[in-house]
Amino acid sequence: MDVERTEQTRSAVVTGAGSGIGRAVALELLAAGWQVALAGRRTETLEETAALAPGASPLVVRTDVSDPDAVAALFGAVRERFGRLDLLFNNAGTFGPGGVAVQDLAYDAWRHVVDTNLNGAFLCAQAAFRQMKEQDPQGGRIINNGSISAHTPRPHSIAYTATKHALTGLTKSLSLDGRPYRIACGQIDIGNAATDMTERMQSGILQANGELAAEPVMDVADVARTVRHMAELPLEANVQFATVLATNMPYVGRG
Repeated sequence: MDVERTEQTRSAVVTGAGSGIGRAVALELLAAGWQVALAGRRTETLEETAALAPGASPLVVRTDVSDPDAVAALFGAVRERFGRLDLLFNNAGTFGPGGVAVQDLAYDAWRHVVDTNLNGAFLCAQAAFRQMKEQDPQGGRIINNGSISAHTPRPHSIAYTATKHALTGLTKSLSLDGRPYRIACGQIDIGNAATDMTERMQSGILQANGELAAEPVMDVADVARTVRHMAELPLEANVQFATVLATNMPYVGRG
């Protein structure tokens, strides 16, 4: 029997929830009445996120998304606590060492970015897909955090850019394979949200022409509201790709 899910009973997993975009999205969902599992590498930062949502009771699960056993434990805890899963915001990621040219990038650094950004996203999506397929009512939504680097790279960002391009393929495949099971998948490509990761944008960052230039940033809360809009659509509707960026950043026409 199909049971209508309300905002008050929807449940979500947010990876990388200890800071930045993940924290903002988790708080936006909690404020809207969602049940939320906060996943990330550091328990203390996850607990800081939880403390910013007074009155809510999020589930805090220390998780290395590149570890299959840790991902399995995360989704097992979600199943035990919430009974079902309506949303995965696949957000955990790392830029890797900044300013390193292709010829100087260590393999271990490359592998760390790939393990986190791509393998971690796959493992979480796979676990979410399995749970959404098996639960009753069937279905759910996966939103992948891409980047405008999924379209256009910055200088010296080969590992990050490669993984974000790969996430677009992951999104499309999940969308196709999820159709028989009411599993929708979309991607949000974000440019220059004001987080710790983008502090350097405001002091000057290398441009495609070799110059350093400061770039504008936008409030991370605007990103969070966009994710919530995508998340709260009925499963019969899907935002396949959304691009949200600081209006005046040099993206359109980059290079």
